[in-house]
Amino acid sequence: MYDNVGDLVKKALEGSKERKFKESVDLAINLRGVDLSQPKNRIEEEILLPKGRGRDIKIGVFGSGELAEKAKGIADVVIGPEQIEEYADNKREARKLVGNHNFFIAEAPLMPVIGKRLGAVMGPRGKMPKPITPGAEPSGMINSLKRNIKVRSKDRKTFHTMVGTKDMSPEDLEANIRAVVTRVTSKLEQGENNIASIYVKTTMGSAVRLL
Repeated sequence: MYDNVGDLVKKALEGSKERKFKESVDLAINLRGVDLSQPKNRIEEEILLPKGRGRDIKIGVFGSGELAEKAKGIADVVIGPEQIEEYADNKREARKLVGNHNFFIAEAPLMPVIGKRLGAVMGPRGKMPKPITPGAEPSGMINSLKRNIKVRSKDRKTFHTMVGTKDMSPEDLEANIRAVVTRVTSKLEQGENNIASIYVKTTMGSAVRLL
């Protein structure tokens, strides 16, 4: 990747017209020499962005008792055990719940029933909950998830991921980009040699090549 990533990010930001909404800043990573028909070769990573995502992230918690009480005011929604069946019986509301939240955590004992009753909605969207011990303090996990992104190539050699928003500084975006590229590269058999190119762009802007 070029040494002057910050300058190239700045170029991408300056080349994007002002919009009436907050644009994301996205990376497009193109692989080569990787057989993605083999699931073991696919990229599927959760990456902590050192400078955050630049926008509010919504977290849902499946829990009861002490955990539910601790999650109130920190999570965006707390779902009790009895509500799992309600969502399972109303797929429209289940899809709405999953679509409106970026990540979920759940008391470990609830994971089997969530997988059985809501897995068909949550699994394909990559939003199965992360387990947490009953009564544990959820704030650390919630705050970490608010800076996490999921990078998934599936079976495509070109895949995209957001690394922030247009109102972030080029320096902060560069730090996030380097974190993503470092992790992805570490998962490739030939490292950077398996990367054909990398581009950065805002949602509606033109792409600028980083590699």
